Amino acid sequence: MTRQVSETTLEPLVIKYGGSVMTDAAARTAMASKIDTLSDYAPIVVHGGGPFIKQALADAAVESRFVRGLRVTDDISLPIIEKTLTYLNKQLAQAFRAAVGLTGRDAQVMRATPLAELGLVGDVTEVNTALLQLLLEHHLTPVIACLAAPETPLSAHDKGIYNVNADSAAGAVAGALAAPVVFLSDVAGVLEDPNDADSLIRRLNSAAIRERIADGRIAGGMIPKVEAALHALAKGAAFAVIADGRDAEHLEDALNSRSGTTIVSE
Repeated sequence: MTRQVSETTLEPLVIKYGGSVMTDAAARTAMASKIDTLSDYAPIVVHGGGPFIKQALADAAVESRFVRGLRVTDDISLPIIEKTLTYLNKQLAQAFRAAVGLTGRDAQVMRATPLAELGLVGDVTEVNTALLQLLLEHHLTPVIACLAAPETPLSAHDKGIYNVNADSAAGAVAGALAAPVVFLSDVAGVLEDPNDADSLIRRLNSAAIRERIADGRIAGGMIPKVEAALHALAKGAAFAVIADGRDAEHLEDALNSRSGTTIVSE
């Protein structure tokens, strides 16, 4: 399934975009414009939609529940989540100069196996890298919403789709392409003290991450970010950074290790 990127195509870079920064249309447009100007990479954007999903579920009187920072999804919430992410995906893709908006179930961009404890949530096991590389070769930016097709359609539940955590999805795409990855959200990076915005940790290895997860300093939605970063690095990504996406100007700083938290394997 994998094809080599043509010599005229830049190195892929996976950018996870999510958090409350996505609720501001002007900020989304500014970030898309900044990504469009990257000269050293061919970007692939993977996005979530947490605040939008939360509001859509609340409007439908459906409770939001999380386990280790991952949203629990059931038969009632899944179609609401899919509708919300699909609409947001097209809005975000339209903000780019030349982009194709996809959900992970389109052309089976992402295939997943179920995480039973989370209901209809999947763990990405395969990425259609050939399609992503083809889009990059034609200078189109793939913008991917975090939904996935089942790995084994005939044995999947009748909806034929899984919700996937956006950080985990970005890590899986980066791992499949051995591409560097930047996780942009509404935090500056990993904090030594989650209650102190000035306690940014500039560099973290896997041992320090495990220690902080165990004692609670890394918790909630930060857990899938650091775990996705480690996954991408284990698959050959050149670097992984968790950085502030509230200001588009922070992106290049993150790519050059001038902001955010750089995650390393050792």
